[in-house]
Amino acid sequence: MINNTLDFYNNNSKSYIESTLSIDMSHLYKDFLKNIPKDGHILDLGCGSGRDSLEFIKRGYNITAVDGSKELSIAASKVIGQKVICNKFEDLQLTEKFHGIWACASLLHINKRYLINVIKNISSNLEDNGVFYMSFKYGKGEYIDKKGRYFNCYTEKAFKEMILAVPKLEIIKIYKSEDTIGGRNNLQWLNVLLKIN
Repeated sequence: MINNTLDFYNNNSKSYIESTLSIDMSHLYKDFLKNIPKDGHILDLGCGSGRDSLEFIKRGYNITAVDGSKELSIAASKVIGQKVICNKFEDLQLTEKFHGIWACASLLHINKRYLINVIKNISSNLEDNGVFYMSFKYGKGEYIDKKGRYFNCYTEKAFKEMILAVPKLEIIKIYKSEDTIGGRNNLQWLNVLLKIN
């Protein structure tokens, strides 16, 4: 995640949390959680406000939450009642194994040059038959938005070509969904669920 992106989240953590904490993402949980055993361990990669970590904790899962933004990590720690690890994904070194990795709208801030290495590194922490959910803005290329944040975008075809470089991950579901934040009617998301093989 490039520094300007982190600067945005550090400087706007309060408003970001207010706009995202109460969004209902349950439509994305079902396919992911059905692959996670009861009391399973989930890595929430880029936990942001802590919204999804909190929901997983309520459902009885063990959570390790990570975010690259110091301010979001501090705030999310209070939301979920446990420490959130503050670490850039490119530098993340974890020793635990996870039944699932949840990367909802977080890997889209990783420069495309580094994305494959980040996915390879983090997926090495998956248990056998572990699952990896990730989502990206739907489209082509990469861009900096008016807030200074970097985004990479993928279509189904572009993602399938990219993930060939990570042969131990197999796509089990790939689909588009509509945006859930009001006022962004043209925004679609590419959702991908992968399993380690």
